[in-house]
Amino acid sequence: MEDAPLPSEQGNDGECSTSQRGPDGIAAASDDQNGASVGRKEFVAPAVGMEFESYDDAYNYYNCYAKEAGFRVRVKNSWFKRNSREKYGAVLCCSSQGFKRIKDVNRLRKETRTGCPAMIRMRLVDSKRWRVLEVTLEHNHLLGLKSYRTIKKMSAGTKRKSQSSADAEERTIKLYRALVIDAGGNGNQSCGENEARSLSDHLNHLNLKKGDTQAIYNYFCRMQLTNPNFYYLMDLTDEGNLRNVFWADARSRAACVYFGDVIYFDTTFLSNKYEVPLVAFVGANHHGQSVLLGCGLLAGETMESYTWVFKAWSSCMSGCSPQTITTDRCKILRGAIEEVFPRCHHRFGLSHIMRKVPEKLGGLNNYDAIRRALTKAVYEFLKVSEFETAWGIMVQRFGIGDHEWLRALYEDRVIWAPVYLKDTFFAGMSSARPGESLNAFFDKYVHKQTPLKEFLDKYELALQKKHREEALADNESRSASHGLKTRCSFELQLSKVYTRDIFRKFQFEVEEMYSCLSTTQLYVDGPVIIFLVKERVLGEGSRREIRDYEVLYNRAAAEVRCICSCFNFYGYLCRHALCVLNFNGVEEIPSKYILPRWKKDYKRLHIPDPGPGEAGAAERVQWLNQLYRSALQIVEEGVISPEHYRAALQTFEDALNRVHQVEEKKE
Repeated sequence: MEDAPLPSEQGNDGECSTSQRGPDGIAAASDDQNGASVGRKEFVAPAVGMEFESYDDAYNYYNCYAKEAGFRVRVKNSWFKRNSREKYGAVLCCSSQGFKRIKDVNRLRKETRTGCPAMIRMRLVDSKRWRVLEVTLEHNHLLGLKSYRTIKKMSAGTKRKSQSSADAEERTIKLYRALVIDAGGNGNQSCGENEARSLSDHLNHLNLKKGDTQAIYNYFCRMQLTNPNFYYLMDLTDEGNLRNVFWADARSRAACVYFGDVIYFDTTFLSNKYEVPLVAFVGANHHGQSVLLGCGLLAGETMESYTWVFKAWSSCMSGCSPQTITTDRCKILRGAIEEVFPRCHHRFGLSHIMRKVPEKLGGLNNYDAIRRALTKAVYEFLKVSEFETAWGIMVQRFGIGDHEWLRALYEDRVIWAPVYLKDTFFAGMSSARPGESLNAFFDKYVHKQTPLKEFLDKYELALQKKHREEALADNESRSASHGLKTRCSFELQLSKVYTRDIFRKFQFEVEEMYSCLSTTQLYVDGPVIIFLVKERVLGEGSRREIRDYEVLYNRAAAEVRCICSCFNFYGYLCRHALCVLNFNGVEEIPSKYILPRWKKDYKRLHIPDPGPGEAGAAERVQWLNQLYRSALQIVEEGVISPEHYRAALQTFEDALNRVHQVEEKKE
């Protein structure tokens, strides 16, 4: 049975509509915050695009707003599904809306209705959230006092009902106090009060300036209107202050499906005390470019804030858990990741650690020599025993065994030193070679004093630039042929598969095969053969030196593993492994070493099978997400040029016609 239609215009009470009273006793937001008297506050007015987790949340919000503004609310219409009686639409209006019918008029009571047009119309949407579709804010009568005393005398039963409504009131106030705007952002304490505030209180909520909360909320409302799959969460303190925020747009959510296995959690702006306490979830796309997977604003570097934002990201990404996550060196972060992502490989970013060397060691005698010894130990030694020996020699030679930072760094060595991380997959975000670094996604768009409102504008610019770069790289990877530089069969094989940027990195490894002087067999252990590859490299002081690389090869299992672990660090085979394959007469790289994530058509490879039978709500949400991701690829590439635009438009028209044909066949 079909659902009863939801009228697009307010007014007539249809047969399927019923009048219904909402919960009573929802009080206006308190004018006292953090124990300090502040200026006038008011709930943000309802706007088209607002979304709520439930009907009760939506009703409670409008009721709180109404009491703050000085009018009462009633439910004008409700619409229910015919088969399940589940509510799926409603109109909430001012109690002065409409006029009483003549037969209902009590001549002893004064007429209070004025035909007031103020109302909101909302509906349950596919995401199972209630969305505001229409709003009228204007009243045609004077507004009264903010807080109405609707019931003066109560029976015992009514008191019990009022108590449960009071609980709903408390939840509502906590949920929507984030939208309370005053003259001082999250508070208007005097300078003396600000100075006296403890560090724990300061870290308990975002330090926002005047208008910042409104700017965040306006941005989220606008994005929900223009970005159908936009997602955000707000975390509030018990006092109603905004503590943490998380959001991800449709592109970020789509990208996470493809590239959410390896993540760099960027806390640069938060840990360096920028004006915008920004954190970002960053992945690597099929071109090796940085791709944004979500953003947050955090009150501080606390276990609670980090745990909250990780859970928010996981919820947004349908329970996704990364395989590897790289962060700055921080024990609090480590604890939060262990709690939320217990199976994830958490690693400290090597580039972050090496950037701190001048700050931490710059004051020591023989600093230059210490830095060179540290760099050599970290980047050049390939075995754990060699690394630990080199570290011990460095500490003993320079007498720095009691240096606190170095001692703590050595204790954490298994989660940052490359020699310990060879079994961890990084998809190119490892910075395992000298000069490589993990840069902040918004590095060129945010400086230390950038205000929040300006950042929200620059956020859009940064994403637009990244999307253009990806679309152009997609187009070039498909349309242009990769120029070959050798006669190696491996190069020809992957030139047909990899995206342009990844192929160029692999191509460099093919070229460097010629710097490998010899490939010899060391020993045999059943089907496993260990080879030694000697390579001429540029060493310290630009001197040429020979280095040895051991490579394991198993022909039966089509397995090849080099001690340098280039494949796990970067996602493609190194020159040493290629030399061993070539030595053994292998003409094609085994399929297990050609990762789908680097292929030109990667985003088109994995489309979930809808399966047989009728679709439930969960299946429909999955279909919606997959269709949106597929359409988004056409949109992103359709703006490259007028020709691309016309082709994309024609594609949509053809697809829509085919979908209509399916419906016509059923009829």
